[in-house]
Amino acid sequence: MGGFFGVASKRQCSTDLFYGTDYNSHLGTRRAGMVTYDDENRRFCRSIHSLESTYFRTKFEAELSKFTGHNGVGIISDTDPQPIIISSHLGKYAIVTVAKISNIGKLEKKLLDSGVHFAELSSGDTNQTELVALLINQGKTFADGIRNVYDNIEGSCSMLILTENGIIAARDRLGRTPVILARKEGAYAATSESTALPNLDYEVIRDLGPGEIVEITADGIRQLHAPGEEMQVCSFLWVYYGFPTSTYEGKNVEQMRFNTGYQMGKDDDADVDCVCGIPDSGVGMALGYAAGHNVPYHRCICKYTPTWPRSFTPREQSMRSLVAKMKLVPNRAMLSGKRALFCDDSIVRGTQLNDNVRVLFDYGAREVHMRIASPPLIYGCRYIGFTSSKSDMELLTRRIIKEIEGDPDAHLDEYATAGTPRYEAMVEKIREKYGLTSLKFSKVDTIVRAIGLPKCKVCTHCFDGSSHF
Repeated sequence: MGGFFGVASKRQCSTDLFYGTDYNSHLGTRRAGMVTYDDENRRFCRSIHSLESTYFRTKFEAELSKFTGHNGVGIISDTDPQPIIISSHLGKYAIVTVAKISNIGKLEKKLLDSGVHFAELSSGDTNQTELVALLINQGKTFADGIRNVYDNIEGSCSMLILTENGIIAARDRLGRTPVILARKEGAYAATSESTALPNLDYEVIRDLGPGEIVEITADGIRQLHAPGEEMQVCSFLWVYYGFPTSTYEGKNVEQMRFNTGYQMGKDDDADVDCVCGIPDSGVGMALGYAAGHNVPYHRCICKYTPTWPRSFTPREQSMRSLVAKMKLVPNRAMLSGKRALFCDDSIVRGTQLNDNVRVLFDYGAREVHMRIASPPLIYGCRYIGFTSSKSDMELLTRRIIKEIEGDPDAHLDEYATAGTPRYEAMVEKIREKYGLTSLKFSKVDTIVRAIGLPKCKVCTHCFDGSSHF
């Protein structure tokens, strides 16, 4: 997915920029970049590093002194090398994006046919952040150019643009990814994660609205384009991506996870001895489940944080499987003889589930029940890069549906609807495949209520195929 942080300050901004960007590290695992504008020397100071075998801090801390200036933006990216620096009729600027552009090939051809050329390549492919910049350059102003991006891309795109005068922040047209505005004495900031703000002494002002564009300077925030009425913010932000202390649209991540677990625990009839969360994003749900079901919470499995503070996502499936196994350590003393129920955020490919269940039984669990915070993932995401999946067939559910129907696309509406015979057959197949004592998923209505926003403003496409806009 990815996350960004931008700051406009009356003081040198490098420290805020460094820590603010680092607080977005859980949102991406491939690359990171920072750029500042040095007013005195009238130049951009930029650096980009790979994160595939290390952490943000280890790459940027030693070179922090080179980021001179009062204004800057940083990015944690799962896609292209960013930021990129552009010289255009709008002036010189640096840009970072959190985006998934599904019609990039079509737009690339359109731009090439009009005489526009690309300079940035990522593994031989067009850098989508450069594509966004080239669409912006077609506008008479930055706001006009950003509206051109909204009008042409399919998918989503939020962005920060560092100009010679300040920062322009723009949220995706339908608000699929968040942008939060904040302030402190002498500085204003924009970020994907509100978690980046408290320890830097910023206070949240508000979320940018869908499609809203603002200009940020050290003196304040000026609206360049008003927000739209329609919103489709990604529900998976609360289920999986978001850090527990983060809040989007006024709705806290940990509170949502607790509410989801509490409702499942209250409604469930499982007879178990204890509840445990699969670290990290399953913990909040498990605490809620324990409260709702009136059973104790035990740490039967822990994440080894000294070397796995966050989940790296290697490109190769074999390495992803190894990472999934290595980072979680079961506790035999807490498992032995127990009827244990585990809560997790989702089941995507099923890789991690396979290893976890086998190990839990090997370590003495008498029963292993699993409760999943999200509904089954039936549809691949069209709008944000929430997994590295290239095909719907990488989803466990679609492979199970193929086993049952012979066609992975058959009767998807029924498989996505809780309580139908086909839905129950799919869940039972998954339970059998992994040897679970029982398996239940949350329902779409449950997570929407737990988030606390109207259903029409929350995207649930990956669960039910709905696409309102």
